[in-house]
Amino acid sequence: MAVAMILDGGSRSEAAKMAGVTLQIVRDWVLRFNDGGPDGLATRKAPGRASILNDAQRARLAEMVEIGPIPAAHGVVRWRLCDLVQWLWDEFQLSITRHTLGRELRAMGYRKLSARPRHRGQKPDDIAIFKKSSLPAWRRSDAASRKERL
Repeated sequence: MAVAMILDGGSRSEAAKMAGVTLQIVRDWVLRFNDGGPDGLATRKAPGRASILNDAQRARLAEMVEIGPIPAAHGVVRWRLCDLVQWLWDEFQLSITRHTLGRELRAMGYRKLSARPRHRGQKPDDIAIFKKSSLPAWRRSDAASRKERL
């Protein structure tokens, strides 16, 4: 209503009094209306902070994740976030936290997977031998036991 009042020739002070807001809020509304029209007044999500990595760096990071580490060169046998943070520093002189890098990788479509630990001497047949079959938690009583309760 305040913007409509201004468009009809009213002052911003009158519009602010009518809407019960400050002049700064009315000014913000007018600027949003001028930029995007009526749709510009709709509440929208804040853009957030810009990404630290650019497209070229993101592509190089994806390439390194796909290739995997070289144990002799990188000193690790699998990538961890802290290893990738160190690699980004060595490669691009970028300081980035593990949490931020995790969000970047997740946005790139990667998921954090951890393999189930397996002893190097474990045999596949041993797993089947030691598996336990559990009975269902709830079973129907036999007819004889139901008669005893009555």
